[in-house]
Amino acid sequence: MSVVSPVTANSRAKPAPKIYGKRKRGLRGSSIATLVFLTMCAAFVSIPLYVVIITSFKTLDQIALGQIFTLPTTWTSEGWTKAWSEVCSGMTCEGVKHGFFISMKILIPSLILSIGLSAVTGYALALWNVKWAGTFLFVLFVCAFVPFQIIMIPLVVLTAKMGIYGSVWAIAVVHAVLAMPLLTLIFRNFYKDIPQEIMDAAVMDSGSFWKIFLEIILPMSGNIIVVVLILMITGVWNDFLVGLTFGGIGNQPMTVILANTVITGMGEVRYNVDMAAALLTAIPPLIVYFALGKFFVQGITAGAIKG
Repeated sequence: MSVVSPVTANSRAKPAPKIYGKRKRGLRGSSIATLVFLTMCAAFVSIPLYVVIITSFKTLDQIALGQIFTLPTTWTSEGWTKAWSEVCSGMTCEGVKHGFFISMKILIPSLILSIGLSAVTGYALALWNVKWAGTFLFVLFVCAFVPFQIIMIPLVVLTAKMGIYGSVWAIAVVHAVLAMPLLTLIFRNFYKDIPQEIMDAAVMDSGSFWKIFLEIILPMSGNIIVVVLILMITGVWNDFLVGLTFGGIGNQPMTVILANTVITGMGEVRYNVDMAAALLTAIPPLIVYFALGKFFVQGITAGAIKG
């Protein structure tokens, strides 16, 4: 007599789990092309920068050998010292140090004027029922793409009539005027994403235009302020044409001093001094970007720049 035991669900044979081997993934043709293109772009930027850096630490005798890619046999900071405080620019021999302090005097009021006015204007257009707001936005959009050369002469006449032409304030005002259209659009797009409930609650709490902006909106604007701060510092510091046109003789920024340094010769081209002067001019915006670059990316991802 055979005994047949019942087959339960647990006693049924379970199928063996399938083991999938790791698929070997090779580089596709498009990936290889992208990698080659990015490598070429990196080399296009890195190789000249490498030459500039090592040349600034060479002596003139080493530079005369023509071996631009070799490291200095004797490292010297003489080029940096002369570029900072001794090199001649035009009729003065104060180095790029003089232009550095002029650029700082230009930068600070430019940031205050452009960011302050643009933030308030963007806040008004985004969160308040401003009459003709659509028309104003269209005008701002058009002005953002008007070349500076078209309005350069009218701005010269305007600053001359204001009595500030040839001063640091003339350069700062022009930078603010040129930056306001784009910065206002950026601020407006950022503030447009603020929930309307916050504004309704603030208005019901007897909040005025300026009280709401200073106590509620401005503390929420950290990300976008960092974004426009980096954009403005880079643009103002690297500017050449505005400083050359509106600075006059004694208020030229560091970029103009650099150009005068390179073209001012005394019978001998001192490449180490020229390269050091170029690096000294480029260092300040690089420091700002490396210090605030992480916050710049956060500001973009948080919606500081939106369409």
